[in-house]
Amino acid sequence: MKILVVNCGSSSIKYQLIDMENENLMAKGYLEKIGLPDSFLTHNVNGEKHKIEQVIKNHEEGITLVLNQLTHSEYGVINSLDEIGAVGHRVVHGGEKFSSSVLINDEVVDAMRQCIPLAPLHNPAGITGIEACEKVLPGVPMVAVFDTSFHQTLPEKAYLYTIPYEYYEKYGIRKYGFHGTSHRFVSKRVAQILNKPVEDLKIVTCHLGQGGSLCAVEGGKSVDTSMGLTPLAGIPMGSRSGDIDPSIVTFLMKNENLTPDEMDTILNKKSGKLGVSGISFDDRDIEKAAEEGNQRAKLAIDTFAYQVAGYIGRFVAQMNGVDVITFAGGVGENGLEVRKQICDYLTFLGIQIDDSKNNCRGKEVEISTPDSKVKVFVVPTNEELMIARDTMEIVNK
Repeated sequence: MKILVVNCGSSSIKYQLIDMENENLMAKGYLEKIGLPDSFLTHNVNGEKHKIEQVIKNHEEGITLVLNQLTHSEYGVINSLDEIGAVGHRVVHGGEKFSSSVLINDEVVDAMRQCIPLAPLHNPAGITGIEACEKVLPGVPMVAVFDTSFHQTLPEKAYLYTIPYEYYEKYGIRKYGFHGTSHRFVSKRVAQILNKPVEDLKIVTCHLGQGGSLCAVEGGKSVDTSMGLTPLAGIPMGSRSGDIDPSIVTFLMKNENLTPDEMDTILNKKSGKLGVSGISFDDRDIEKAAEEGNQRAKLAIDTFAYQVAGYIGRFVAQMNGVDVITFAGGVGENGLEVRKQICDYLTFLGIQIDDSKNNCRGKEVEISTPDSKVKVFVVPTNEELMIARDTMEIVNK
């Protein structure tokens, strides 16, 4: 079965076509700036990039353009759209309604709409992508894979906030967590590498990118995670603050005369590593500035490593132990210096890092020494493959 994996943003479409017979990536691409006059698609086949500059007014036109590339006369990878057996959609927020991936029908889409207040930027885009695919690929089964579903195993003591309980009952305010598809993929993969059942392991997975979150995985289930009601909580990120004293919000709103939307912009787009460094939200820019002696850039990196290590220590305490720690995401897979910096805080656990093994980027590798009491791995994540696997399993049922 060939499965198209679709990840729709408000003005973008990321996609992959995967042949599930051998889990081979046939093609992938990224359509950007939908609705703008300079929209363009970058389509990749066998390492070759094809850039198509074309005005795309909406997601339906975008999906049509994507499908045209998959069947292109010169570099197409399928002869007919009939070869696409199913479509797997990444959906950010499923609230408490979904604890696993599901076959999409009208009831599922309605439930996604009910979650829009919890993900006002992401869920509408996901729904738009589903509706576009229904029009362009009528009759093809589709599956929704939720970022939040993996974390529905959190116990109440982990997901409830200590505010009046009525707000949980009225608005569903609780910790939901995100990056669940990545945390699930990585925890399963590292168990395979160790040749042990994931149910027998205590794992801390660190998905570190421009956005980032950590997850405590015990017995194959998420028991705690760093992100909360929204992807703003947890560790410092590229431009997101992560955890702060809640009173900072009201203090700044009063003293700077800020509206809620302005405050939201500060916390989501002007904070984190960008806010501390004053340089960029991109780690490569920050690392370069730090190497050149910029103290605020160095402080941004130091603060990040300190907070990540703190979350790891917290999760180890909550699970009463840990067998393995994993790094994934753009920073986790490529930031060899920050990985070392994080692990240096964890020597009390008996963790020892092999500097030569850690000197790698984007590879699946154990970076701890043979005598390290806790194993540490870099495991590149593959959310699209996880979505495709879920989609095939559900459609076959």
